[in-house]
Amino acid sequence: MAHQQVTIARIYLREGEHILSKLMKFLHEEERVAGVTVLRGMTGFSRNGKIRTASLVDLSLDLPLVIEFYDEPDRVETVIQELLRRMDLSHVVTWSGVRHMKEE
Repeated sequence: MAHQQVTIARIYLREGEHILSKLMKFLHEEERVAGVTVLRGMTGFSRNGKIRTASLVDLSLDLPLVIEFYDEPDRVETVIQELLRRMDLSHVVTWSGVRHMKEE
């Protein structure tokens, strides 16, 4: 099995910020990062302390979103710098990892 060092980046947003489509287009079409996953949170809160939650009675349209992507460390750093320049992102976290690939 082959291994590759990668950096994983996680961006925290709210649906109400309305930048998910723009962010995905940038990551997929412009930067062509190795992989992206978007997670929609059931409940969460941020620095302002306001809890956002989903329930069957009151389906919120402002739930937490987590956009996670990975690529080679230098590429991720470049992509993050460009994202911070273009968009008003307040919560971005990165860490190193290893991508395990099946040898052909």
